[in-house]
Order: sequence, then structure tokens, then C-alpha cells
Amino acid sequence: MKNIILKSIYSGILISFINCSAQTDVIQKIKKNGSKPFTYAELSVKEGGKWEGNKYVGGTFKNITELSIPAEHTDHSSYIRYEGIGLENNQVGYRLYLDWRNATDIFGKKMTTLVLPEVGQDGFESYHHDAPWGQDILKSGRTIGVGSYGRYDEQNDFVETFKIVKNTDVKVTNEADKSFATINYKGWKTWGDAVDLQSKLTIFNKDRFVKVDLELSNTISGLCTGIVAIKDIPFKQVVSKNGKWAYIATYGQQTLAKKEDNLGMAVIYPIDNFDKYVKTKSTHVVVFKKNKNASYYFLGAWSQEPNGIKTEADFYKDLDSKLELLDKEGKL
Repeated sequence: MKNIILKSIYSGILISFINCSAQTDVIQKIKKNGSKPFTYAELSVKEGGKWEGNKYVGGTFKNITELSIPAEHTDHSSYIRYEGIGLENNQVGYRLYLDWRNATDIFGKKMTTLVLPEVGQDGFESYHHDAPWGQDILKSGRTIGVGSYGRYDEQNDFVETFKIVKNTDVKVTNEADKSFATINYKGWKTWGDAVDLQSKLTIFNKDRFVKVDLELSNTISGLCTGIVAIKDIPFKQVVSKNGKWAYIATYGQQTLAKKEDNLGMAVIYPIDNFDKYVKTKSTHVVVFKKNKNASYYFLGAWSQEPNGIKTEADFYKDLDSKLELLDKEGKL
């Protein structure tokens, strides 16, 4: 029995070391190449502390590559660094909350080098404030943020997130020209029967967009994505020339940074899987047809990004060019 216990402990230490080493190698490789185009997916949790109810007390952050979310974990548990998975390239960073909110947030970058490994290391709230690297720029509130996913409740006119899930497993992967996070939600219950959902969020070493692929265990209605609706910010919906793709988008002063900041957000989706557009009290919603799968893109473009998009006209010009590319090639 003693040998079995020791073997189990050793295996846990070894797995943790391998996970940490894999992330460390990726970080060092990216930093060594300076401003060369890169992608990066990150997952970092505390070790060495303990759970006190829904709070993780003490410990230090350690990068890993996969995790089964503890039952104690919820929003503001101080367990997962910046509360979720991170995706980054030279131009932008995103995080998806790994709790009931399941919102996607934007980290605006003021430099083209790697920043995520340092974000949130010096205090839980630090990334909400202006820093040399940039900051968290989107207030998602109780919405899905930009490009996350949920289920539209037509009767109550809101998007249900992930309040009831049996368990959630997540894995981050870094490859030569793309990085992605794979999240498996077991027993996601909204109303009626529970389903399993696998999501894959992929960022590439070009542009600002993330590709989202969703796969359900059973067919359901109401699977959706969208953009947080900020008061007094104009909304636009455009269909491509051949009618196969479309986007919804907003642009204006809708950041947590300077008042004069501009931010553009968009979701780009295929028409053949599109059911309807809905505007709830807080969200511009794209509802997909009743099925088991959905794929789409989302992006954010911040005016403080180096050599980035600075005007509303340029933002929509960029989105229109993406529709043209999708018309021709079927992918970005």
C-alpha cells in the first residue's frame, strides 16, 4: 500500500512537472524570437495553498496544460490566474472565464511581444488597470462578452450560461502556427435534459480573430454566440456578397481604458447555420439552427494596439475584406 501511495504521489508530481515544462519551453521560444509572429495558449493555477469554501487561500501560480475544474471553483475564487484560459498573438489577447460566467474578455495590447505569462502575477485586480503591456479593456458584466457561447432562452429573452455543469475539463495546446484551448463541459443543463459540449477556441499567428468550434452530444435549439451590447454604441449586421457569410459588429468608445478609446468587436458566422438575430437587454445575439455543431469567428480591435485599426471606417473595411475572403476560400 505504501508503495502504491508513493507511486501515486510521484506520478502527480511528474505530470505537474511535465505540464509546467511544456509551457515554460513555449514561453522561452516565443521570447527568444522577439516580435516574430507567434501564438500562445495559457492555463495557470495556484498550488501550495488550500481551499476555504469557494476561495483558494495561499499558494503560488504555476502554468499547466490541462485541468479538471475543482468543484469548489467559481467566480473570484483566486485559484486560476486571470480566472480562465488565455489566448494571445502579437496583436491581441483574450481570456475565457472558466466558471459559470463563461464569458470571453479582451486584453488590449500596447506591445507586440508576449505578455500573458506576466498578467495577474502581481495581484488579482492588477490587469484591470493601465500598464505598459496594456490592460483588460472589456466589461462583460453578466453577458457572454465577445464571441463566447451559451443558450438563448426565448421565453425569458436572455442567454443562459454555465450555471449547472457536472464537470469541466480544459486543455491548452501550442503548435507552430496556432494555439488553442479545448474545453469539455459534461452535463451542461439549461432547461430540459443535460448535454455535453466540447468547445475549441483557436488563435492564429496572424490577425485578431479566434475560431470557435462547438460540438454537442445531442441536438438542441438556442445554441448561440454574440457581443455585449454597450449603451449608445451603434450596431451593424452585414451579409457577404454571395450570401454565405455574415457578421454582427459594434464600434465606438466602449472600453475600460481611456474615455476616448475606441474598440471594435465582431462575430463572423456562416449563414447556412444561422437561425436569427436577437437583441436582448444586454447582448447582441446570433442564434444558430437546432443542431449539434456550430463554427464561427470572433475578434476585437483596440485603437491603442500598435499599428492597429484606428477608425470606424477602417474597422468595417477590415471586416468586409474578411467576408470577401470567406466567400472565396471558406475560411480566414
